[in-house]
Amino acid sequence: MKLKSTFNYYNLLGISLYFSLIIGFYFDENLNLGAQPDWKYTDLPVIKDLVDDIKKTLLNYDNYNHRHSPVYLIILSLLKKTGLSFEAIRFLHLNLSLLVIFFFYKCLTLKFNKIEKNILLLLSLSIFLSPTFRSLAIWPSSRLIGLLFFVISTYEFLKFLNKQKNINMWKNIIFLIISSYISPNFSLFIIFFLFHYLRKVNFKNLIGILIFSFISSLPAFYYIFILKVNFLTGATPGLDSENPIGLSFNLSNKILIIGSIIFFHLLPFLFNKEFIFKFFRPIKNFFLIILIFFLVNLFFFNYVMNYTGGGVFFHLSNFLFNNNYFFYLISFISIMLLGDLSRNNINNFLIFFLLIVSNIQNTIYHKYYDPLIMILFFTLINNPLNYKFFEKKHNISFIFFFYLIFILMRVIKNNYLPL
Repeated sequence: MKLKSTFNYYNLLGISLYFSLIIGFYFDENLNLGAQPDWKYTDLPVIKDLVDDIKKTLLNYDNYNHRHSPVYLIILSLLKKTGLSFEAIRFLHLNLSLLVIFFFYKCLTLKFNKIEKNILLLLSLSIFLSPTFRSLAIWPSSRLIGLLFFVISTYEFLKFLNKQKNINMWKNIIFLIISSYISPNFSLFIIFFLFHYLRKVNFKNLIGILIFSFISSLPAFYYIFILKVNFLTGATPGLDSENPIGLSFNLSNKILIIGSIIFFHLLPFLFNKEFIFKFFRPIKNFFLIILIFFLVNLFFFNYVMNYTGGGVFFHLSNFLFNNNYFFYLISFISIMLLGDLSRNNINNFLIFFLLIVSNIQNTIYHKYYDPLIMILFFTLINNPLNYKFFEKKHNISFIFFFYLIFILMRVIKNNYLPL
């Protein structure tokens, strides 16, 4: 009887969270603020033109000021051709997005196979409260579907680590390629997976992966570099009117801002004494190196508010104090945290490095890393919590509390603060 009541409780929570998403769909919830206009004024015109003339639209795709891959929009246009309304397509997309949560749960059961599955289910259900997940599920976005295939790819990678079967390795690469075609920023994670396969598979299989990945990338290279449909820089704010294209390789901007965003998403774990002690105890051993690294990045930092984006702490610093000082403090702490997690851990260093360099545009948006950071922290990142985090259920309650606060912050920002 106890098992049945436990089963009912977790399923009831999942159903309730799903219906909260349905209610959000009905009332046009838009926590990320830009999700709704992106769908209405950026995606829909492209989808409608793809329905009318797919070849012409794809050859002129860079003229739509759309910096996301057209692959998912093509799929949506095919659904439209079947006679589905745009509202039906949105609802279908919403339900497809639930697979992100399902495969995150599947990843957790592989990595933490000794932990009670209901606890892992509870953690995966917290994604329902991610403002970005909710917004991009309600207003279709290729970013979220790219994340879905990336999580599936991660699931196959974890299966490979457990079973050492080549079929899982190939599935991992195939799903990563699909993810990359839908959301190109995930393409760089091929470096992470190849790094692990380099030590775990034979030379023949490794060469096979490299050749397959290269051939799979040729259509994208042909489209962008031969046909010159370079959509990656579309509608990206530049430095000024004379430099309208917003590509930026200023790593200092990315290190400080993306570092602060990663720190924001790791806040729920700062309530855990095990995490705090493992973080702060060794800091004194490399504090000077971290300080020098931070000061060098501070010297080259030139991100300003009119670029848009910048993350929670960047905006909070400028709103409360009209300067970047609070943001700099958080960025310094963030670098210490990432430095500690990467110390003697090439796995974590690679992930943080790829997160930083995968953003080639001038603007850096928080939505690109939510709920990605949370998913990575429990799947690919080697973290000091391990199994101890799951020993007490209230640890997971901190994550739910974090997302509820995050939602409240989005509501306040969207309705009461100046843009």
